[in-house]
Amino acid sequence: MMMVISKNSMLEEERSATRQVALPPTLRGSKELLLNRELSLLEFFRRVLEEALDETQPLLERLKFLSIFSSNLDEFFMIRVSALKEQLTGEVTELSPDGMTPAEQLTECRERLLPMIDEQMRCLREQVLPQLKEHGIVLASYDTLSEGERRALNNYFMEHVFPVLTPLAVDPSHPFPYISNRSLNLGLAVEALPEHGITRSLTGRLESRFVRIKVPPVVPRLVPVNGAKSKFVLLEELIAANASALFPRMRAGRCHTFRVTRDDDIEIREDEADDLLRMIEEQLRRRRFGTPVRLEVSDTMPDEMVSYLTESLGLTPADVYVINGPLNVPDLMTLYEMRRPELKDRPFRPKVPKLLDQRKSVFETIKRQDVLLHHPYSSYKIVTDFISEAARDPDVLAIKICLYRTGPDSPIPPALIEASARGKQVTALIELKARFDEENNIEWAKRLEEAGVHVVYGVMGLKTHCKLTLVVRREGEVLRRYVHIATGNYNPTTSCTYTDLGLFTTDERIGADATDLFNFLTGYSRQNEYRQLVVAPVNLRERMLELIKRETEHARAGRPAHIIVKINRLADTQIVRALYEASQAGVSIDLIVRSICMLRPGVQGLSENINVRSIVGRFLEHSRIFYFANGGNEEVFIGSADWMHRNLNRRVEVVTPINDPGLARYLKDVVLAAYLRDNVKARVMLADGTYKRIQPAQGEQRFDSQWSFVEHQGEKESEV
Repeated sequence: MMMVISKNSMLEEERSATRQVALPPTLRGSKELLLNRELSLLEFFRRVLEEALDETQPLLERLKFLSIFSSNLDEFFMIRVSALKEQLTGEVTELSPDGMTPAEQLTECRERLLPMIDEQMRCLREQVLPQLKEHGIVLASYDTLSEGERRALNNYFMEHVFPVLTPLAVDPSHPFPYISNRSLNLGLAVEALPEHGITRSLTGRLESRFVRIKVPPVVPRLVPVNGAKSKFVLLEELIAANASALFPRMRAGRCHTFRVTRDDDIEIREDEADDLLRMIEEQLRRRRFGTPVRLEVSDTMPDEMVSYLTESLGLTPADVYVINGPLNVPDLMTLYEMRRPELKDRPFRPKVPKLLDQRKSVFETIKRQDVLLHHPYSSYKIVTDFISEAARDPDVLAIKICLYRTGPDSPIPPALIEASARGKQVTALIELKARFDEENNIEWAKRLEEAGVHVVYGVMGLKTHCKLTLVVRREGEVLRRYVHIATGNYNPTTSCTYTDLGLFTTDERIGADATDLFNFLTGYSRQNEYRQLVVAPVNLRERMLELIKRETEHARAGRPAHIIVKINRLADTQIVRALYEASQAGVSIDLIVRSICMLRPGVQGLSENINVRSIVGRFLEHSRIFYFANGGNEEVFIGSADWMHRNLNRRVEVVTPINDPGLARYLKDVVLAAYLRDNVKARVMLADGTYKRIQPAQGEQRFDSQWSFVEHQGEKESEV
């Protein structure tokens, strides 16, 4: 059976799900009930930008947030804007859940983005770069350099840059060149000098030709001045200053930078696993030829050249963004990598809980009690050591793991290869469709297969997004199952900058569920019932709706009813409407949502009992926690799923209950309580979808949730 999954078909599924959900009479008129998904995402980008604008932040941290803001915009255009444009060209007439057409969404997105981009560039030009200069880190303009500095840079240009440049001119025999996605380019006009008079039009006037020069990514964007370690010029300025060397006996005009963003989403065509691997590889090759969706140009570029590029790329003026500053800000993160601790956040060292005495086997500890880790405050080495110990332990018979985003340098795949070499049964489920990590995952899949690891690619039509490891160990006459369930990927690199949770357990019911789940993922099992785990797309949606409804019934009966949920995104309309109904029944609802939130909080008669806040700080908030008061019989869950249609319907996700009472209390009374108390990095969402930064009340102590974990969290996991 062949399956084609396109962005438009997924959007249609979401709309269909929206139409099928009936609202109580008091909740009709959904256009006013929901916020627009794309605009809500842009509000998250605004919160990231605000961190860069915050003058209390260390300078290089401000630069980091400016870079993150740019990276977020790149992905937004490559995925979300490209999807809206596809709807336009496909003449989609369906409205978004909040009642906007694709054209209206594109227009509103641009109107919100333009002032944010201006603010970003103003912050970079007028604050961050000048203040870095005061601290001895200089990004100099070529024009300000001394004659000696220019001479040295020009020599560098001829030796290291000139040989790799390829100017591409446009004329009747040279069509407009292909501009690769997110590459940095120089555009200029070139014409023959009068005395050579070889390029004239029919009128006898000199003919001007457009030339594109790609700024080579193989040369550092920041070029040291005279070998200095803290003074640089931009590579494009150095190329522009030496452009005449590329065009002998020609007159080269002024160079202007530009950058094109293309549709970078992969539309999946699935068949059998072997074909899936080849298909993904082929799609990756095609990805670079995606349709252009955005043109960024320097503010110095003449209108005539802007129009020429716009038309040549098949774009409209609404797709053009004029930038007053350097394009591709993430390249400036080279400055962040400098050893200047006084310009960065205070360093900290992740800790290993005393419970996990490294002199003893991790299996002995987990066998005695469940262990909860809170990253990055707890060292991720605990997780990698668990897998490495499993690979070497002679009593371990099998290891099964789901890998979504592993990273190119992870120690986990090599440990799996070692386990296979030692004769253990090793199964790795690798998600080839993990967006922007496809190439890494393909490379690891091939290496693991070559080493004898049983590699599978999941269930056709679904992304496997769960974070799960199962280790089967012989202990005397019994086989014991050790399970690790997490909210974040098995990626030691991102574990240093993402907040996530991980549970180690030998609970027999969870172990049996993990076995059933892996059988579903690797074979033809049609498992649809689980003892403890809540699994998408099998029962996660239904279970979450049941838990919300149960709180609603508790509230109506006068019993304790409270919901606290920490997730990355809330964009499922059925969940939103269930929360509205719970609020109307009197359930107190606290939502900690990092980015997209389509729910309107604080609306009288609808959501006055719902509070939404967002934490944007030093670390990317990535953990998912679900707390339900349940009339006094509290329940807490953690897992990989957000409350989005794709997580509930189109992905394999795992959410686990926290059965240990102490760990459950810890999550509620320490972790969630800290996020709800935060008055430094937290912002409260208003009913119109905007956010207001929380300010400490008169006499109230400032409380930064993330820093509180840095200072006090190290041993908490083992003390509950």
